[in-house]
Amino acid sequence: MNNHKSKLFLLTSLIALFGCGYFPDAAAKAQSDTTSIKPRGDTIFKILPPQPSVSDLTVPLTYKLETYTSAVMAGNRTYGISLPPGYDQNKIQRYPVVFLLHGGHGNPTDWFGQKGNALKSLQNLYATGKLSPSIVITPDGNDKRGSSRYWDPQYIDGPNGKVSTAIGEELVKIIQSKYRTIANPDFWAIGGLSSGGWGAVNVGLQNSKNFSILFSHSGYFKDKSGPKNSPISYIKTLAPATLRKLRVYLDSGISDTEELEEARAFSEVLSRQKVYNQFRSFPGSHTWDYWRTHLTDSLTFVGEQFKIAQIAHAADNLGFDKPKTP
Repeated sequence: MNNHKSKLFLLTSLIALFGCGYFPDAAAKAQSDTTSIKPRGDTIFKILPPQPSVSDLTVPLTYKLETYTSAVMAGNRTYGISLPPGYDQNKIQRYPVVFLLHGGHGNPTDWFGQKGNALKSLQNLYATGKLSPSIVITPDGNDKRGSSRYWDPQYIDGPNGKVSTAIGEELVKIIQSKYRTIANPDFWAIGGLSSGGWGAVNVGLQNSKNFSILFSHSGYFKDKSGPKNSPISYIKTLAPATLRKLRVYLDSGISDTEELEEARAFSEVLSRQKVYNQFRSFPGSHTWDYWRTHLTDSLTFVGEQFKIAQIAHAADNLGFDKPKTP
């Protein structure tokens, strides 16, 4: 077997084995493997940014709130953003994107503040190579009624505003226009907690051309508005080509019995629809302590999918020179 063919065989084997879940803890090795794969012209094909340097990691991560005018929601909206280490120094590097949705009676600062402590989780994930440096966005998921402890956000296009379109389409375009993102949906993830866990999966499925990786902590998957916004039903209406591109992570606390059963049932439907998914349960209940702890698990899954996508795109871009005629 010549060198070019052996590289292609190795690459194809890796992709197949990753897709089957044979290497759940080997994504870091996959990252290094891609550097040996060269398309035509001997240019190394690499999409993801390098892991941050030691000096980059000495600078604490920060976030800020941004305001924009939403045509979809007919008013001003906000989002939180944390840029990855080295973003300002690496002027040509593009980055994957992660959306984190808040739950009931929440706002865009919840994940980044003391409740979610996401900045610490991100810093640890970058340092250990479990997540490529990413642009992390926390949208405002509240509809026109605003935030209230009497109701959950409606992550749908409904009578109180087109929240799904506002987040899954309009805000995506804004982020792409303002920041150096990798545009391909294989490098965009969306997740959340509780009603934001349902919202992330709902928005992601409704906007599958923008997101390929979905994750939910303590979410539910049947919505009172009907099957269109109930992922456990809506997933069955998607085309096989769309289903093949999706990657889904679900978890719930063992004491959170209703959400645990919803996640288990949704995982079973995903498997029947041949959607790659992971369902995990951990000790805990419907609390910020649980979500804060297990954000690392979902983002590790996201990091693995980013690296697998890089391998897949390397395969798509591999070119081989024609053999010389003797």
